[in-house]
Amino acid sequence: MTEAELKKQVDRGDLKRFYFLYGPEKYMLQRHAERIMSKAGAAVFADFNLQRFDGREASVEAISVAVTALPFMAERKCVAVSDFDVEVRSAADMEKLNQLLAGLPETTVLLFYYPGLEFDPKRAAKWKKIIVLAEKQGESVCFERRSESDLEKILCTAAAKRFCELSRQNAGKIIRSCGNDLQTLFNELEKLCAFTGEGEITPAAIEKLTTKNLESTVFLLAKAVVAGDPQKAYSILDLLFSQNEEPVAILAVLSSSYVDMYRAAASIRSGLAVTEAAKHFDYKGKEFRLRNAERDSRGVSLPVLRRSLDVLLKADLALKGARGDRRITLERYIAELLLLAKGGEPV
Repeated sequence: MTEAELKKQVDRGDLKRFYFLYGPEKYMLQRHAERIMSKAGAAVFADFNLQRFDGREASVEAISVAVTALPFMAERKCVAVSDFDVEVRSAADMEKLNQLLAGLPETTVLLFYYPGLEFDPKRAAKWKKIIVLAEKQGESVCFERRSESDLEKILCTAAAKRFCELSRQNAGKIIRSCGNDLQTLFNELEKLCAFTGEGEITPAAIEKLTTKNLESTVFLLAKAVVAGDPQKAYSILDLLFSQNEEPVAILAVLSSSYVDMYRAAASIRSGLAVTEAAKHFDYKGKEFRLRNAERDSRGVSLPVLRRSLDVLLKADLALKGARGDRRITLERYIAELLLLAKGGEPV
């Protein structure tokens, strides 16, 4: 079931007995979960007809007792369970859960939702099994990240509701600075609207006020490195360390940025669109990374990018096995990347 179909179903009040909501877009997931809770249990005597459980701690027995209890002076009740981790549950627990789902009463809507836990059902049999069960007994909905275009529209509309003007270009600037998490984007937009009051949200305000996340800052680092600009590269690295970012985390994002550049460059040199890689890898909602990567790596040859990936692999092994100062280790391998970008040879 899609998000749009779920919204229509909940609006109609035609609720299923079981819902399983998961995916990386936590803001929309939480909103839809709250709507189901409101419609199914919170409207009448919420203290009795809406029961919430932390799935990391709740037993299947406790959930079962809540599910089978009758609603209080209402047609139905809702039992909402957050972050129930099937990976850590015993076989006995899962068998009890299977039995519970197979015999859900008509008077209860059971909601499993995942605002804090992420998983890939394609790579884990237990998650795949419970989703199949959810689709048999009710509905499952995966909340994916929005595309850059969708996020721009959402931000522009949200700004207009706050009596501010935000162009699509400047909305894209916010996304590139803060990432594609909707909750983060709305928080940053609130800040910008409060600062602006009314009127246009300017690029200067975005640059001054938005919080740069690790990913966007490391992308700037990658851009400086491939441009062969050591002063800017080490200045950005100093900023990251002043924010107490871990060298391993910095390297992970830096490696990801180089992979983006390699994929974009390979697509272009094969006569394909720069976003061709999005069809084969997980870039949903992040297609702009490939376009930015193609722009930032112009003039850098595929052999240099390949050798840079080799350097990043050596850096990863060195950092994870380092006993001394990991900052020095990372700085050393960034120097090697800078040498490659300038046409030199790494050590």
